[in-house]
Order: sequence, then structure tokens, then C-alpha cells
Amino acid sequence: MANRPIFIPRNARGPLVETLPIEIGWHPGFSVSQKQKNILELHAEAQKLGFGPVLEVSTKSPVEVGRRLSAFNLKVEVYGQLECLESVYQSSKVFSQSGQHQELMGLNPFEAKRKVREVGKGEIIAFNFEGYDYQTEPKNAFYDWLYLRAILPHEKWVRDNLSYAAYSDIEFNPKKSINCQGRAVAEFHALSLRNATIGSAQNFEVFRKLLMLAQRDE
Repeated sequence: MANRPIFIPRNARGPLVETLPIEIGWHPGFSVSQKQKNILELHAEAQKLGFGPVLEVSTKSPVEVGRRLSAFNLKVEVYGQLECLESVYQSSKVFSQSGQHQELMGLNPFEAKRKVREVGKGEIIAFNFEGYDYQTEPKNAFYDWLYLRAILPHEKWVRDNLSYAAYSDIEFNPKKSINCQGRAVAEFHALSLRNATIGSAQNFEVFRKLLMLAQRDE
């Protein structure tokens, strides 16, 4: 057995998303087929609880829109150039000992995620993006904000395709990880329902404070 959450966007005031942990039978293994069995298990249990359909947001998603919204496929604009979101995120980390490793932006997302574990020394004390420093609290704020920036140019397409009650990321284990693709997309969905995507995507502090208030209310 394993416990994995789904993220439910909220269109009212208060928290942007509701996090609902669900216990499922787990299919061990690293193959895509095993991952997709776990996704189906999670979505079936969510359906029993009245939440469906659920979109898996990852490279393992059985649905194209879920794969396209993965951080490994999304692009974010950096100095006028489109770069892979995951690589941008890893290259933006500023470590207390080794500093920032901007060269990671030029790597493919899988390599950037692996390489940062080798070169990053010390704690992450900030994020630096396009020459500006960004705070590390809440811990998921900068990652989720990059997601907003990446999705915003495609908001109409996203609105037309996100007819989902909740979102998931089967790789996300809340006991081991902080960032989650499913939660980031659920936040975008909630902001879109509240007509607040542009202000949040253009101003990190607006989004950060909104997230802090939402997490406090949770």
C-alpha cells in the first residue's frame, strides 16, 4: 500500500487547492506500465470519493495534456528564449557554499536534475532568475511560480482542456518531496477560475503572499 495525494482546485476565497491523501494498492517497479497502473489505482479511488476525472501531470500520464504539462516538457521564457522549465528551476538554485549553477540551464531536464545533486553544495538560500533573487519560503513558491509563467501564454488552451476535478503526480511522495507538478497545475486552475493568473504570474511577491495566506488558512 502507498499514500498519494490528489489536488483539487478551489474557486472560492481561501486555499487555492485542497490536498486529499488517498491510500492505494502499490505496483512496484520503474517501468511506464507499472507507473500507469498506480495512476489508474489512484484515479479509481479518487472517483469512489467523488472526485473525477483526475488528470495525471507527469511524463507517465496516460493522457497527452498531462504529459504536455509536465515540467520536463513545458518551456519558460528566459531573456526572450524558451528553456525547459525543470532545467531553469535547477539552474536558479543558489547554494550557501557553491552558489548558483547557471550552466544547468543548458542541459536536458533529466540531466539537470541529476547534475544539481553533484554540484550543489550547502543549503538552498535563494533562487536567482533573470538577475533577480527570490525567497525560498514557502518552499514550493518559486517552482510553482515558474509553472504559472510557463502556462500563462497558453491559458486559453489550458482552459479549454482542463475540465478536471483534480490533479495528481504519481511520482510525488509528500514525505520525501516538496515540489509537485499536479499541485502547481491545480493552483493555476484555481487562479484561472478566480481570474487571477496574470497578476500572479507577473509578480512573484503577489503569488508568494497569496500562497502563504492559502497555506495558513489550510
